[in-house]
Amino acid sequence: MNENTATAAVAPTSGPPDGGRARRAVTGLLGSAAGRNTGLVVALVLLCVVGVITAGDRFADVDNLLTILRLASVIGVVSVGMTFVITGGGIDLSVGAIVALSSVWATTLATQAVARDFHWLSLVFTALAVGAGCGVVNGVLIAYGRIVAFIATLAMLAAARGLAEIMSNRKTQIVDVPGFTAFFDASVFGVPVLVIIFVLVAVVGWVVLNRTTFGRRTYAVGGNPEAARLAGINVRRHTVLLYTLLGVCCGIAAILLIARTTTGSATHGGLYELDAIAAVVIGGTLLSGGRGTIAGTVFGVLIFTTLSNVFTLNNLSISAQAVAKGAIIVIAVLLQQRLARRGDS
Repeated sequence: MNENTATAAVAPTSGPPDGGRARRAVTGLLGSAAGRNTGLVVALVLLCVVGVITAGDRFADVDNLLTILRLASVIGVVSVGMTFVITGGGIDLSVGAIVALSSVWATTLATQAVARDFHWLSLVFTALAVGAGCGVVNGVLIAYGRIVAFIATLAMLAAARGLAEIMSNRKTQIVDVPGFTAFFDASVFGVPVLVIIFVLVAVVGWVVLNRTTFGRRTYAVGGNPEAARLAGINVRRHTVLLYTLLGVCCGIAAILLIARTTTGSATHGGLYELDAIAAVVIGGTLLSGGRGTIAGTVFGVLIFTTLSNVFTLNNLSISAQAVAKGAIIVIAVLLQQRLARRGDS
């Protein structure tokens, strides 16, 4: 009896633990960085397959692929900066307006005159300075003014866009700086300079976020600001630095946008804040902060840019694109929440 009882007690429990371990292993893989990135690669490949099936050679053409990469470069640089801010527990709704203001300020007649008389880098420095300045204002209002990030950046969105309209008188400003256009129109081994700059920004962002003290502090501040403060991290100063970093990324994006369109305009950067946040969320960065991934963000940008390209080649409306993007964002957030709950359990 004792042996039978022992056998009966052990037998029912021998199967489920193995199944439970298998489920936990799968959940752990899906929740890991490698698992998330693998899923993003699969999604990108499926999008490319759909593009080839529906658009044929028009999609698979090398020029079209380079167009996708050029388009991804501008919003991609913004998204890298947004990854830092969201990982640090913040949000920024003003990035599109900051890109517009930086492009307008950098292409005024006075700035272009200085660029022609001295060096075209004057135009670049102007865009970077304007972006960084806006980022500092956002960071100070949020960290020291204790204004909710949503409200502070919403105010910056309105102010920066309005200032861009005032400076440009709501007119498009044409760039006439030969050295500037010649540099950014060039390519290295067939790869456009715009794409190379995006790759460099992404690589530097990955190194800073994953291999430096600044990156570790960003994770700490986003995960638990009070614990980070007790650990000796100056949370307020770090918050200002995060928004300044994002502002610099907006300045770089403005430069790329000026180079691609040869214009500065108050209409530049429309809905960039939504596209950047969407790419970051799709890439696996938690909206609540404490976890972020630059590689995932890059894949998120490529997925959305490829999706838009496929829709355009198939003559589908912008409204349909917006609906598809909205659905993808909702699915991504639901998956994040589901994996987080399973991980906790």
